Amino acid sequence: MFVVHIYVQAKPEYIEEFKKVCVENAQNSVKEPGIKRFDVLQQSDDPTRFVLVEAYLDEIGVTQHKLTAHYNKWRQVAEKMIVGERTRVRYTPIWPGKY
Repeated sequence: MFVVHIYVQAKPEYIEEFKKVCVENAQNSVKEPGIKRFDVLQQSDDPTRFVLVEAYLDEIGVTQHKLTAHYNKWRQVAEKMIVGERTRVRYTPIWPGKY
């Protein structure tokens, strides 16, 4: 298993709409067999900044996720709402807790 943090900054005028499309994507993503967890977090001191926390069983889960209609819809819609590029950092759990 591994965890990916995706860092995104939304344009201020799209914050609420961005949250809605992220939640919709997350709700569908957690139904995928290769995803154990999908969190959408908004930064407390800067509401334009978000972190998407995705926990996958394996690489196949990532590949399958990127082929889904809900992910591709999110990507297409979210692109107009974000500032700059999304960045991602991949982590290997040392002690995964409950997933």
